[in-house]
This record gives sequence, C-alpha cells and structure tokens, in this order.
Amino acid sequence: MTYHTTRRRLFAFASSAALLGALMTAGAHSQAATFERGHTGTAQHGAIQPAPGDMTQHFWDALALETRDAWSRLRDSFQWQDGPHDPRVQAWIDHYRQSPHNIAEITERARPWLAWITQKVEERGLPGEIALIPFIESSFDPAARSHRGAAGLWQFMPRTGDSLGLSRQRGYDGRLDVVASTYAALDYIEYQADQWYEGDIELSLAAYNAGAGTVNKARRRAMAQGKGGDYWSLSLPRETMNYVPKLKAIAAIINAPDDYQVALPEIEDAPAFAKIPVERPMRLDEAARLAGVSQVTIAELNPGVTGGAIHPGNDRVLLVPSERADALMARLASPASSLASAGAGDDSYVVRRGDTLADIAARQGISVAELRQANGIAGNLIQPGQALELPTRSLASR
Repeated sequence: MTYHTTRRRLFAFASSAALLGALMTAGAHSQAATFERGHTGTAQHGAIQPAPGDMTQHFWDALALETRDAWSRLRDSFQWQDGPHDPRVQAWIDHYRQSPHNIAEITERARPWLAWITQKVEERGLPGEIALIPFIESSFDPAARSHRGAAGLWQFMPRTGDSLGLSRQRGYDGRLDVVASTYAALDYIEYQADQWYEGDIELSLAAYNAGAGTVNKARRRAMAQGKGGDYWSLSLPRETMNYVPKLKAIAAIINAPDDYQVALPEIEDAPAFAKIPVERPMRLDEAARLAGVSQVTIAELNPGVTGGAIHPGNDRVLLVPSERADALMARLASPASSLASAGAGDDSYVVRRGDTLADIAARQGISVAELRQANGIAGNLIQPGQALELPTRSLASR
C-alpha cells in the first residue's frame, strides 16, 4: 500500500516531543536544585527550589494536549488539506458555507457511525477524508435510496453490491448494513486504486462514482492529448467532476469549522455501538427489550434488517449501543432468553410506523398482491404492530 497517515504520525511525534521536553526540563530543574544545595542540604544563593510535586505537575501539564474526540481524530487522519485549494474545491466550500445548518444536520446524523468509520479508514492508512464519503453519497442516512436504485450509507447499486458480497434476500439488504457496506466500500476503493491507478485514491474515487471504464477511457483520452493522467486533468461526467472537490470541500470545513461558522455536534472518539454475534433468530423488538433500549434505537442501528428479525449466517451481527452490550450479552446467555425466542421465525413481519404495503413488499422482494393474498387484506390499511405473513419468495431468486 502507498497510503500514509503522515499528519497523525507527526501529531503523535510532536506530542511525544513536547512531553519529553517537559520531563527533561523538570528533571534539569530538579538536578540543578540538588547540585546547588550542596552536601549540607542548604540552598545556595540563586538556587532553583522546586516545590514538592513540581516534576509531577510538569508531567501532567505536558499531557494537557488537545482534547480528543471523533472530529479531532478525523482531522489527524486528513491527508488532503495542506496547500491552497483547487478552484473547484473552493467553489464547493463557498457553496456549503452558505448553509451551515445543513452541515450541522448531516454531521448530527453521523453521530452513531463517524468514530467507527474513521477507525476503519485509519487502520487501512487511507486518507481520513474517505470517512466523509457518506456525507456526499447519502447525507449519512443508512436507509437512503436513490431513484436509480442505489441504497445505503455508501449508495451501492444492486449489481455492485452483489459483486462485493452484500447479499439481498428476504428481510435483509447488505447495502443498508452499515458494518458490511463500510467494509465493502473500503475494499472497493483500495482494490480499484491498486488494480488500475497505481494507488491513486482520487482516481479510485472517480471510478467509485462513475465506474472504472469511464475513468480509464477519460485517462487514455487525456494522455493522448498530452495531458496528465491524474483526476484533475480528466474530462468526466459532471457529477464525477464534482465528486472529489465536494469531498475535499466538506473536509476543509470540518478541518476548520470555526472559520466557516459551523457548529459540529460533540461526538466521542469511540464507536457508539457494539457488535453482538447472532446465534439464533431474533426479532428486533425482542433485542430491544433485552438490551433495555427502544425498538427505534435498535432499528436505526440495524437498517439492513428489513423484515423485523435478524438471523444467523453471512457473518451477521446485531448492533446495539455500546453501553448496553454487556447487559444484552448477559440476558442472551440466560435460559429464559432461549425460551422467549420461540416463534421468532423468518416468515412474518411486524409493521412499523410509517410502513405501507408497497414499502414492505418492495423490501421483501414480493408483490403487493402476494402480500395481500397471504394476509387476507383487501385494501391498503395496516397498523403498527400488526404481524404480516410473508410468502416464500426472495430477491436472490430473481
């Protein structure tokens, strides 16, 4: 790999140097005071006389560095914020700064996901800006769907998702699963960078948006005209021409929010959720009860579960708030929990607020007529909490 988290390493080095310098200064002061006291222990004229605990105080002063949160960690991993901005980037900065409330709203939606995604990007040595792709793809809405058929935080089209192992079957869509789709997106970006672009992440992002065939054709055309083959020299579809500039622009604003009068929400530098392995079928309402949280909370953390229940297989995990993970694990281990799971099959769906028959049928890969027939429904009226029987048919079988 050719990627380096240079700024973060420099930050860590500078922090270590500052700490070492403070300790050396404190040690030097202590030694000077000891030397000038002489053998009698009496302080000489001009001697430094540190109060007890001074050296400890220097130590803690040196540790009083910038408070770490999800935003500061993300900034430390940025690799594209040095130097003047390209005019295309500046144009998008100007566009975004006109609506700072929109940025605040979208970054608030990033709360459950930002720290974990940043961690995964950082582990691969990718530019931290990659963690903000969901900002421009889905406004950090894991349930987002485009009119073209793309879905999820990273907006995968069905065929692309299938090729990356994001399965779609009754009651589950891997494109909406934040954990699964994040791994797939980062794999895809790295693969294309290595396969086609000698590690050039900007070109890989262009291919992520427009497809490698479109980008490769534009590169060949540019180089035949004597131009460079980098992203900024290519003539691409309008959306792709704006893709990297938009990403760099929002990163620039997050890198210096005060300069743009943007208030970012406070987000801790630790994942907001924990992953619980699924060893038996479990309805989300049962998981919520066992975890001691609302069903809405569990549903929002597990948008890939479209049928109201999660099932073992395909490395699937249940996401729960971090602080409730231990309680849930303890209750899952109890015999009463096993008995409560009886009847939590995969042939029914519990209606949630806002559901329509058309929505449910689309998510389950069946027709509205089939759903009506299976449940003896003549019209379109359904109620939250109502259990619907699901015909045996799946998206995967189409």
